[in-house]
Amino acid sequence: MTKLSVNINKIATLRNARGGNMPDLISVAKDIEEFGADGITVHPRPDERHIRYADVYALKEVLKTEFNIEGNPNPRFTEMVLEVCPAQVTLVPDAVDAITSNAGWDTLKHKTYLKEMINTFKDKGIRTSIFVDPDPAMVEGAAETGTDRIELYTEEYAKIYPKDPEKAIKPYAEAAKVAHSLGLGINAGHDLSLENIAYFSKGIAHLEEVSIGHALICEAIYLGLENVVNMYLHRLK
Repeated sequence: MTKLSVNINKIATLRNARGGNMPDLISVAKDIEEFGADGITVHPRPDERHIRYADVYALKEVLKTEFNIEGNPNPRFTEMVLEVCPAQVTLVPDAVDAITSNAGWDTLKHKTYLKEMINTFKDKGIRTSIFVDPDPAMVEGAAETGTDRIELYTEEYAKIYPKDPEKAIKPYAEAAKVAHSLGLGINAGHDLSLENIAYFSKGIAHLEEVSIGHALICEAIYLGLENVVNMYLHRLK
């Protein structure tokens, strides 16, 4: 079964909106694990507008499931990941002022840099993943860096899915096929939701993990966090 890693950035956003510690990010993360999620994802950004670097260290002390840290491997981010040693680091080419992730890596243009970063993290025993668009050339470039996995950037899938599910999933299925043939594990994330996750998980062979945050937290406002986590797990079976 495809694993569900819950991105808790939006919990941190809500907390930071008022100051203080409500909602309690650490307690929410522990609850999400208790509700059955397979992992917790965070994506700290340089301005710490949601997840703070201190949150990452605090989470490491309490999490029992897989911890996935996403981000652009600038020096501060890299130092933190090497100190925390999560199960997985996902490299994302975010600009400093990006509201959210909006593109995968050009793994051909940045191959040497990515290879250096991948080696740095793997030397500490951290599983690595590179955020990529569903482009076979980018997948092949990722494989040449030595990464363990790729994470398919699924915004375009989510955008097209309501009108044409087959068209939406086709490039992702093709990219996943290439990735598997090259020995890469396959993750996916961005704008996946209860509406589109089942079709995606059934259409992508060898899908190991999805990382879902914004939609899941929004859906939880109406349906409750425990219910939503288990609804995702059911759709991923």
